[in-house]
Amino acid sequence: MNILTHQPVPLSSTQDPLLVWRKEFPILEHTTYMISHSLGPMPLRAQAALLEFSETWATRGIRAWEEGWWMMPITCGDLIGSIIGAPKGRVVMHQNVSICQTIVTSCFDWSGSRNKLVTDGLNFPSNDYIYHGLARQGAEIVSVASQDGITVPLERILAAIDERTQLVSISHVAFRSSYLQDLAAITARAHEVGAYIIADLYQSAGIVPLDVTALNVDFATGGSVKWLLGGPGAGYLYVREGLDPAMKPAATGWAAHAHPFEFADGPIEYAPDIRRYLNGTPSVPAMYSARSGYEIVSEIGVDAIRTKSMRQTQLLIALADDAGLTVRSPRDGDSRGGTIILDVPGGRHVTDELGRRQILVDYRPGAGIRIAPHFYTSDDEVFHTIAELKSIVETA
Repeated sequence: MNILTHQPVPLSSTQDPLLVWRKEFPILEHTTYMISHSLGPMPLRAQAALLEFSETWATRGIRAWEEGWWMMPITCGDLIGSIIGAPKGRVVMHQNVSICQTIVTSCFDWSGSRNKLVTDGLNFPSNDYIYHGLARQGAEIVSVASQDGITVPLERILAAIDERTQLVSISHVAFRSSYLQDLAAITARAHEVGAYIIADLYQSAGIVPLDVTALNVDFATGGSVKWLLGGPGAGYLYVREGLDPAMKPAATGWAAHAHPFEFADGPIEYAPDIRRYLNGTPSVPAMYSARSGYEIVSEIGVDAIRTKSMRQTQLLIALADDAGLTVRSPRDGDSRGGTIILDVPGGRHVTDELGRRQILVDYRPGAGIRIAPHFYTSDDEVFHTIAELKSIVETA
């Protein structure tokens, strides 16, 4: 159903070559899946990968550690590194971003005069919880507020970063609005005053092209749950080359030791490389699952994914406008990630009703209904989603 007389008709499968990937995701056979900003659909490859894990455990037992499991936090990290522009050996896997953030912030002394941590007002709450916990160590947390709930003006972030700033934390794409922040400018300002920067890439990696090396960020975190289609339990931490000697995480564990299997007592002797940011035993099955999504995104290419995403999110905005729905995301494609947020009356109820109609989106308080097409999404599904949403709103 095309509810816009002035919009182009949906592209066919022959016009959209990325639709060939639909067969990789079983849930698409019966569900309109518009929620990869929250949990990407499971690829068939992930089923095979998890079977490989169970068979390896069953047949190789403890030998599996030395046959690949022990190095998976780095070998798997290299796969995500190739997507975000990191050199080999500069990304390490963890269970989630909260652990990664805790490791990074534990590298710093917050009791001195340079004790300021600047965070953007649209940052993910879990990050902020960790930062505010640093106040008991002497940290001063400065959150640059969003005045419209959609954007954070760049000039206000830059002005908040001064010579007392030790760490700047930025969500590259805001989870509430899909606002895409200027990481290059913020990083340059942080370095100008001698501060470090950590970027949360959770809502950008896999949908927005980026290069952490070119951006010169010091740290970056993210996870596999969303656009990277890797499932839960596999977060990642990037650390810029050259920082290791100065970074001694207090949040650590035996896997970060230079010689972990010597089981030495006393203070840790940190590994000389990315391994110093490890802690305890790695989550092996989660990394088996995550590799499949990384491989698919790499095969398609983030540039191709971004091109389609920008077209379909612009189509979503046009359809929403025509249907009289309020858009709570940037209208400029270059300032927007892969999600469109719509503020409608009774958003939670509308989301539940869409789910009953086999259209998966989600609702976030203070934002609205989040809708996210991905490379596997057909234009027909975009039209269908807005048409059904409009009909629910009109009959509520």
